[in-house]
Amino acid sequence: MRRAPALRAALVSAVALGMLTACSGDVASEEANYTGDYSSHPPLKVVGYPSTGSLGITQQVVWRIADGKADELASLTSDDRGEAVAEKTAKNWIDAFRKGAGGQVTAEFYDEGSYRQTVVLYLHGTGQIKEIHVRPVRLEGEDKEVWGVNMAEPDPGEATAVQPWVPKTPGERGSKMVP
Repeated sequence: MRRAPALRAALVSAVALGMLTACSGDVASEEANYTGDYSSHPPLKVVGYPSTGSLGITQQVVWRIADGKADELASLTSDDRGEAVAEKTAKNWIDAFRKGAGGQVTAEFYDEGSYRQTVVLYLHGTGQIKEIHVRPVRLEGEDKEVWGVNMAEPDPGEATAVQPWVPKTPGERGSKMVP
């Protein structure tokens, strides 16, 4: 008689596990990709207060630049200015920052991170600084939001310009609001 509750519990557990794994193919694939990227790149140093989403997209931007993957970098765009602008921006970023992105990078997160963040990347090996803007966007035909990066710098000069407010070293302003 005591076997019935144990058998019922095992059966319920097996059904629940089956339902979870049947729905998690994409999640498992995304986790495997993230783990591979994370283990094959130097760790990103962080200053400020990123959200989970803003940190994740920032890591992906740095990794795609370091790997020279223009198509994958362009696919991270949050803009609706067209593929050509994102692709040209991705190429500019890779041409300008690939060497530095492959080494030690510090990302300083400004502003409140639940709906957008300004991120300043410090590429230590080359001494370069790159400001990016990340935000959540709703994918067409889907109910969920994903984080994307503003990629509207098709001019190489614009892609490498450093705004006057950007500190020369991480943490200099205390990761306060962008002026």
